[in-house]
Amino acid sequence: MTVTRNGDHVVWAGWRDLANQDFDLPELRFTASQYEAEVLRAGEDRSWEWPAGAVARLLEAGLRGRGDWLVRWDCELEGVWASRKEPDRIHVVLWHPRNRADADLPWLQFGMTLPISADAPSVQAERLEARLTAGDPRATAEVWGGSHDAEQLGYPWPPVDPLFM
Repeated sequence: MTVTRNGDHVVWAGWRDLANQDFDLPELRFTASQYEAEVLRAGEDRSWEWPAGAVARLLEAGLRGRGDWLVRWDCELEGVWASRKEPDRIHVVLWHPRNRADADLPWLQFGMTLPISADAPSVQAERLEARLTAGDPRATAEVWGGSHDAEQLGYPWPPVDPLFM
């Protein structure tokens, strides 16, 4: 479908379903003020979020707000994520070196898997942020990936898991 603003209304029109070409719905119109209020409300609603997902979201926001903490280690935050299949842990992923504009230079991806407890997500995120920013994250993280020549950066390539051979 196509969503457009038409004066004081938001219009949903032109519904398309490639799997079902006969699918057809009428145009839907909403008052723009009510539509915008509902979009804002839905964006702030976190009732669907599981604890590890909340910790990951809060930790990533906190770490991104402290951009200077990785500069001294020549790292960049790729992201913090959680999976519903692993409700008791989150993953933090970093790039080294940061600002990898030259694709020909070696690079590494560092990763950390961090346990999640029953504590409030905000408390855990603050605690993890303090722990991560207290020192060099490369000292505690594992090499999860990188370029074919990444060993030039002084970190050993991880051993090959026999399950994937």
